[in-house]
Amino acid sequence: MLKILSHGAGGLKTVSAPQDLQLAPDDVWIDLIEPSREEELAVERALGVELPTREEMAEIEPSSRLYQKGGATVLIATVLTASDTPRPINSPVTFVLVGARLVTIRYVRPRAFDAFATQADRLPEATVSGAQVFIGLLDAIVDRLADVLERTSAQVERTSLDVFSRPRTAAFEDIIDSLGRAQVVDSKVRDSLVSLHRMISFAGLADQIETSQECRDHLTSLHRDVQSLTDHCSYQSGNITFLLDAAMGLINIEQNSILKRFSIFSIMFIPPTLIAGIYGMNFHHMPELEWQWGYFGAVALMLAASIGPILYFRRKGWV
Repeated sequence: MLKILSHGAGGLKTVSAPQDLQLAPDDVWIDLIEPSREEELAVERALGVELPTREEMAEIEPSSRLYQKGGATVLIATVLTASDTPRPINSPVTFVLVGARLVTIRYVRPRAFDAFATQADRLPEATVSGAQVFIGLLDAIVDRLADVLERTSAQVERTSLDVFSRPRTAAFEDIIDSLGRAQVVDSKVRDSLVSLHRMISFAGLADQIETSQECRDHLTSLHRDVQSLTDHCSYQSGNITFLLDAAMGLINIEQNSILKRFSIFSIMFIPPTLIAGIYGMNFHHMPELEWQWGYFGAVALMLAASIGPILYFRRKGWV
């Protein structure tokens, strides 16, 4: 799908015939969403630049993600999507600054792009440019990541209360599952922020941004925001790790307590079993067989052998 944002267009407009693509002077943002090869070639012919393919976008080395070629500045960032689902994913998104235009290539649909597109008609027409659209998109992406971090932080805070206020006999499976999901989201947010940090640093070399004081100032502000969010991710990751360790420790304590109870029960029943085993023998010559109170004596001896270890354990503070 190919969409274009123009001055005063009131939002993105879809181009239905990309093979005959003719760009107008006021077209500032060309958005390629899961583009076909024909759409990619049409944009390349219209702009006179070579766009990275999907395979090239998947490269992880910085030299393949951040470079200038043929008068265009190519920037590829990792953007978090599907953060509110059980399986959040990080996907590469390409930004190409060429002249006064911005080209984006994506095979996912981040909410930040949709949020920015709905506000695109409120951009000042007299000053809007591809560089400003680029920074506006970055701003929306960073805001979205901050929202995801805030939601995850609230979830971790609620879970931390559950970890230390939960009854000892309660199960911890849901707590560990919640912390695991939070750790996955936090890790992917951090990966995205690290990618954005590198991209923002390199974006300052683009002529469209280097010659605009407003763009440079906004980019510096975004750089600080990304650094702050990255630090918050690191702190939250440590907090999640601590809570996971605490939950596992409480589980181990509960398991040890259960094993201790079983051990105590075993010790309680071993002496009576021994006594019952002795008087259960079938030897003919046993003095106690003729005792009038032999049965009651054996029962009393078994009770004493059971209660004695319990009283000893209580005195030692083991139970």
